[in-house]
Amino acid sequence: MFKEFREFAMRGNVVDMAVGIIIGAAFGSIVNSLVADIIMPPVGLLLGDVDFASLFAVLKEGKVAGPYASLAAAKAAGAVTINYGLFINTIISFLVIAFAVFLVVRSINKLRRQQEAAPAAPETKECPFCLSVVPLKAVRCGHCTSELKTP
Repeated sequence: MFKEFREFAMRGNVVDMAVGIIIGAAFGSIVNSLVADIIMPPVGLLLGDVDFASLFAVLKEGKVAGPYASLAAAKAAGAVTINYGLFINTIISFLVIAFAVFLVVRSINKLRRQQEAAPAAPETKECPFCLSVVPLKAVRCGHCTSELKTP
């Protein structure tokens, strides 16, 4: 049973999938940092000095009555909150990741189309005398024995 599992786990596509998941997780953390640390501060500044990560609505106050200065203070007090600012950050992160994946897939499709469009070099030619198909490097036709011009 262990041998079968090892064979399954070492198959090429399983290993490729594992590498893809690990790289995807790392890419996700980079994109989250890009959104939270690079994109959202200028957007918040343009919208009147708003920090999206700290936007929340209190559904039920905690042990200490509000208003709460920050999301961390509300959580520390045990308040029940809807964290719509974090949700906005998550949506923007998703859009950035989706756009990056779109660009990668688009590039791969473009490369595939270029490879498919390139015609393969011919390996045969036609004898001008008997119209039989002969190898490209042939100097005589195998059917009528006529001398052929080499390209």
